[in-house]
Amino acid sequence: MKDFMMIFIGADYQELGLSPEQMQNRMGKWFGWNEKMRAQGIVKGGDALVPVVKRVSGPSRTISDGPFVDSKELIGGYYIVQAENAEAVVKIAEDYPDYDLGGTVEIREVMVFDQ
Repeated sequence: MKDFMMIFIGADYQELGLSPEQMQNRMGKWFGWNEKMRAQGIVKGGDALVPVVKRVSGPSRTISDGPFVDSKELIGGYYIVQAENAEAVVKIAEDYPDYDLGGTVEIREVMVFDQ
């Protein structure tokens, strides 16, 4: 089994103007999806991320506060999952709760360095 990061990219719920009921429904979908994966033993960890961003870049370590004009996407969170290959993670991602809001799941294999 390999580790993969599922990176969740989409709109900020606050900016979408979801009602409290819609937010509760949305969170219920997330909790259900998480519980399903935990029951299958494939989730190693993950968290939601707040939309406030600081970026440090370049040799002079320039600090910038987001949101950034060059970034139209919000990384809202991630999971680390275990699977045989990326195609298996694509299947895991079929239940991603935010596809209906135009969300995206980016899948990356975690690189392992032999020592």
